[in-house]
Amino acid sequence: MNDLSEHVRRNRTLWDDWARKFVAAGETAWAQDSPTWGIWGVAESQVGMLPADLADADAIELGCGTAYVSAWLARRGARVVGIDNSEAQLATARRLQRQYGLDFPLVHGNAEAVAYPDASFDFAISEYGACLWADPQRWVPEAARLPRPGGRLVFLVNSFLMMLCMPAEDGVAATDRLLRPAFDLSRVEWPGDIGVEFHLSHGEWIRLLRRAGFEIEELVEVRPETTATTGYPFVTLEWARQWPCEEVWKVRRRA
Repeated sequence: MNDLSEHVRRNRTLWDDWARKFVAAGETAWAQDSPTWGIWGVAESQVGMLPADLADADAIELGCGTAYVSAWLARRGARVVGIDNSEAQLATARRLQRQYGLDFPLVHGNAEAVAYPDASFDFAISEYGACLWADPQRWVPEAARLPRPGGRLVFLVNSFLMMLCMPAEDGVAATDRLLRPAFDLSRVEWPGDIGVEFHLSHGEWIRLLRRAGFEIEELVEVRPETTATTGYPFVTLEWARQWPCEEVWKVRRRA
């Protein structure tokens, strides 16, 4: 572990400790036939995270956690690999694999250095995984190395707008005012927390993705339904109905 970068070590410690809090959510998601996404459980039909045809596709989930997204991919015919920084999270994923009779590789590692050759995959995905907890200056070039020409990357993160409206106190809901500077936000550490998050502006995402070799196909600003609920305290439904609190980036590797 000593050869890992500082933020990777810190996030590994954090998520090994947090893993028990996400067991129930993982169990619920594994039981779903129809995927839902983000903190509001938005339907796949609304955001289109998954390709229409995954049969015989090679796929990787970057920061898989309990691997429910990987399970959804496997059920659709993909040959999927899940990689995660937390061995405790992967322990839950392996138990659920046995429970549901799904067998695919689960790798203990981080998305900034993936032990697969260039052009190994057709599709890569991350939902609040590497796209939040890994350094984008490292994981995006790695994510660009892994797909075949024309392969796709899709990831879901907190919206940049919400991050600008977030109080410094952990667990306090976003306000209707800008509380953070838009420039040089990038790395975020919450008081009393040992983890490190990364948040880029739209301009920074565009420059980084294009520099890595991706073409941007779509940016979906997620809006929950009026009846949606969440257990997360950092944003209210009223806020999320007025402004996007989550966004989905869809990009394709240049041929």
